[in-house]
Amino acid sequence: MVVGCKIENQEMGFQASERLYLGMDFGTSGARYALIDKQGTIHAEGKREYPNYMKEDSLDWALSWKTTLFSLLEDVPVHLRPLVASISLDGTSATTLIIDSKTGEPLARPYLYNESCPDALPLVKSIAPINHTVCSGSSTLCKLVSWWNNDDSDKKSTMLLHQADWLLWLLHGQLGVSDYNNALKVGYDPEADSYPDWLLSQPYAQLLPMVKAPGTSIGHLKGDIRTQFAGFSEDCIVCTGTTDSIAAFLAARATKPGKAVTSLGSTLAIKLLSTTRIEDARYGVYSHRLDDKWLVGGASNTGGAVLKENFSDEQLEKLSEHINPMEASPLDYYPLKSVGERFPVANPKMEPRLHPRPESDVEYLHGILESIARIEAKAYMLLKDLGATQVDEVFTAGGGAKNEKWTKIRERVLGLPVSRATQTEAAYGAALLALKGCQ
Repeated sequence: MVVGCKIENQEMGFQASERLYLGMDFGTSGARYALIDKQGTIHAEGKREYPNYMKEDSLDWALSWKTTLFSLLEDVPVHLRPLVASISLDGTSATTLIIDSKTGEPLARPYLYNESCPDALPLVKSIAPINHTVCSGSSTLCKLVSWWNNDDSDKKSTMLLHQADWLLWLLHGQLGVSDYNNALKVGYDPEADSYPDWLLSQPYAQLLPMVKAPGTSIGHLKGDIRTQFAGFSEDCIVCTGTTDSIAAFLAARATKPGKAVTSLGSTLAIKLLSTTRIEDARYGVYSHRLDDKWLVGGASNTGGAVLKENFSDEQLEKLSEHINPMEASPLDYYPLKSVGERFPVANPKMEPRLHPRPESDVEYLHGILESIARIEAKAYMLLKDLGATQVDEVFTAGGGAKNEKWTKIRERVLGLPVSRATQTEAAYGAALLALKGCQ
């Protein structure tokens, strides 16, 4: 069977059975890669931590990411490189770079995903629709506006790219291409498939990248990259990427409306596939476009970081064995590591509530696990109340997916089937995007 990959209206044929698809995930502390075939079988995978390069008094994140990108390409087994048909990757949402539009070099240090620019928020709120996703200090648009107002350099040859866009540019060489998942928090309207007029009328609109659907072929892997990492073929293509949380959702292969993925990492993030788009900054709720459907959700500050502050991994495992997940805990907590909550309640002043603490560590852990499950249930109820498709099944990703007692607690509290996703790595989801780019 011969499959065609379209790039700039060129058609290339190859044997589908021989081709592999490379996905890379650039998370908060490190990066991973996964190499899959058309059936989704993993042929190779690996991970790298970001090296700590310093530039003056701060970390040189751009150099660190670039080095890690090249390390992952080096890690792809040499005998498999000729089989790689396409490449895609994901990056952390709202991680923003201002670059020279001629050379691609960063003109300022990157703004990280969790950085807030409160100085720009009043201005952004004055131009954007009420409760829009950009009306958050950590949005890409707030970062752009803050840079625009505080930087004195000549802005004529500047451009905004997201972390994933910039890393992909290093591979395909065409500056100024993004995807509609990464561009959401700069104000792109994925429903209209264009930037809105209120954004285009601003002086910094000239910096905005062109936007394509995630998993769209952009161009071939550059010749100098193929020279540096021998073995990759001339017909290997590079596709637009996505954000890390969307790549993790794609990995779970939850493809029908009503299916959801809860990521139980250091924080609790939920994503629900819905036929309806929901946006409400009051509750930290926003929707990403996923082909002809919507990925609705938000991220709470509760989660595994609170557990790790109170228990070691060994304690979590041993104490969990003694919990009866069928019994509801009478303890009513709101487990937060520090002050502030984003979703399902957006309250920057919310205080953690982890008392009273019972004498029994088993009871205490049970109370925390149950309370996080209640927050998860409240989040899914909120999405339903706002008009999203009702959740009917939850897949779990992240470290919390390993705790079977917690899964049983969540099943009881949510009143829904809950299971561990077969694939939980965002790199696998990015590889599926690479595959999509060849179909």
